[in-house]
Amino acid sequence: MTDAERDRHEVLVLTGMSGAGRTSAANVLEDSGWYVIDNLPPQMLSPMAELLTANSDRTPSKLAAVVDVRSRAFFTDFRDGLDRLRDEGWRPTVLFLDATDEALVRRFESVRRPHPLQGEGRMLDGIQRERETLRDLRANADVLIDTSGLNVHQLTAKVRQFLGPEDGAEVKLRIAVLSFGFKYGIPLDADIVFDMRFLPNPFWNPELRPFTGKDQVVSEFVLAQPGASEFLDRAVDMLEPMLAGYLREGRSYVTIAVGCTGGKHRSVAMSEALRLRLDGEDGIRAVVVHRDLGRE
Repeated sequence: MTDAERDRHEVLVLTGMSGAGRTSAANVLEDSGWYVIDNLPPQMLSPMAELLTANSDRTPSKLAAVVDVRSRAFFTDFRDGLDRLRDEGWRPTVLFLDATDEALVRRFESVRRPHPLQGEGRMLDGIQRERETLRDLRANADVLIDTSGLNVHQLTAKVRQFLGPEDGAEVKLRIAVLSFGFKYGIPLDADIVFDMRFLPNPFWNPELRPFTGKDQVVSEFVLAQPGASEFLDRAVDMLEPMLAGYLREGRSYVTIAVGCTGGKHRSVAMSEALRLRLDGEDGIRAVVVHRDLGRE
């Protein structure tokens, strides 16, 4: 297959921590028209890519392979498999799903299953072994998604956002504007973090407390506060050279996290406003995800 023919196909490798949501993400990919192969041995990445794209009239143009620690000699084979793909002219994207130890333990306990690397030890022992095995892979992944505070619907939204628009419009850079509450922890996948706790908290206003930053009454209150509009203007100005730099470095996905105390009012309102300012500019597609909305 020539380089031009390869350019018409997409190869995605879905990996990450056990319990971080690979199955849910794989389902989203499959529903979006990808040919998904679960638990593929890393050394089969290149042969499978060639097989599925040998005849573009009869085979899918998008291949997603789920690769994880269920494969033996995982790290060495995975790295070698990616290197072979790149040497043959493919440009695979590595999507890594991660979550905190607490979230992973809670998920394994809820389904009453052991961690695949747990052995005779504790569940946390298995999680730490896996983190060590995947450390370099995580650091070099093209896209990192923290699923710790996401339900299945929020994870679906983030994966769909990563995949891009269904209308076929060209997107050079995809941005996830993620609202969160500091009391629930800073998102692991945040590239940029903004803190909205410098603004008055609508929580202390009895009339506003029941609403969220998605409601007009709260949004208008937050954006009318001294410093709010100035922050929004300067944040956009600051982001412009950063986003241009991400594009020059070959980044295609950026997560901008906007936090307040609980992730209900200020961060939600500002995230919505920031998304409107960024979306559609010079090939940029921005969506908003509210990680902690509804947790209070």
